[in-house]
Amino acid sequence: MPRFAANLSLMFTEWPFLDRFAAAADQGFTAVEYLFPYEFPAEDIARKLSDCRLTQALFNVYPGDFARGERGFAALPERASDLSASLPLALRYAQATGARRLHLMAGIADRNDPRCVARFGDSLKEAAQVFGPHGIDVLIEPLNSRDNPGYFLTDFALAATTIDALKLPNLKLQFDIYHRQILHGDVTKALAAMMPIIGHVQTASVPLRHEPGTGELDDGFVFATLDRLGYDGYVGCEYRPRAGTLAGLGWITPYRARK
Repeated sequence: MPRFAANLSLMFTEWPFLDRFAAAADQGFTAVEYLFPYEFPAEDIARKLSDCRLTQALFNVYPGDFARGERGFAALPERASDLSASLPLALRYAQATGARRLHLMAGIADRNDPRCVARFGDSLKEAAQVFGPHGIDVLIEPLNSRDNPGYFLTDFALAATTIDALKLPNLKLQFDIYHRQILHGDVTKALAAMMPIIGHVQTASVPLRHEPGTGELDDGFVFATLDRLGYDGYVGCEYRPRAGTLAGLGWITPYRARK
């Protein structure tokens, strides 16, 4: 069955961030992910991971001022220097925590502007070159425009053609089931078609982004499809608990019982 990673930016928010690692481990999680680690010393996070025997599944490269709406620099020609500066910072955190996957956010940019398209490709090449020698994959993730208006990458086909065109061995797709369903539907067929380029999977119910099993998708069928396709990576639980983290964890019990 899938290996689930708790997303500590959305789950276990009843605890201070550095206490969420132990809270997740206490609930049986063996891996975690989160949006950004940069408010905390890398050494402190590494210590929490080690103490709790947790694997760091994923985090995002620094995206700028997230609270003010910035969503990365990769497709912004005028922010090329910010992109370059964000890569060694992310690498330092990845090396401290053992992360082998980093999501590079594209940013708020016009997908029809040739300058933005070219800059996105150049940014991916730069990131792949920085992270590749350290065994780290660069991930790109299409985000739905309902939650992320103006975001550059809102199409799974564009993500796939970009990966194919650049032919960078450590450039992969971050397949978020929630975003896929909102953008295009056809989740399991897309998983089958894109499995060769998928580097990480995330899940949440649609349309309210709560626990799996509380929305319009048959999440159990989706997870079974991942097994059938041979996916052996982590599935990040990037959902907002509907009524508290612990109260909503019943959905995961059947999957643990089958292991």
